Amino acid sequence: MDPFLEPGVLVRHPDQPDWGLGQVQSMIGHRVTVNFEEAGKQTIDGRRVRLEFVGDDPRGQA
Repeated sequence: MDPFLEPGVLVRHPDQPDWGLGQVQSMIGHRVTVNFEEAGKQTIDGRRVRLEFVGDDPRGQA
C-alpha cells in the first residue's frame, strides 16, 4: 500500500471519477475506508485499487 494513505488525506478513485474527491477515514490492513463527495463512505481494497493522492485536508490547516 502507498505510504501516503493515512486518515485525513484527500484522494480520488482512478476508476470512479464521478465519485469526486474523497477523504481517507481509516485503514485496517489492506482495507481503506474513504468518504467520497458523491458516493459516500466506501471501503476500498488497497491491494486491488491504487488511490490517487490529491493532498492533505486543507480544512486542517490554519
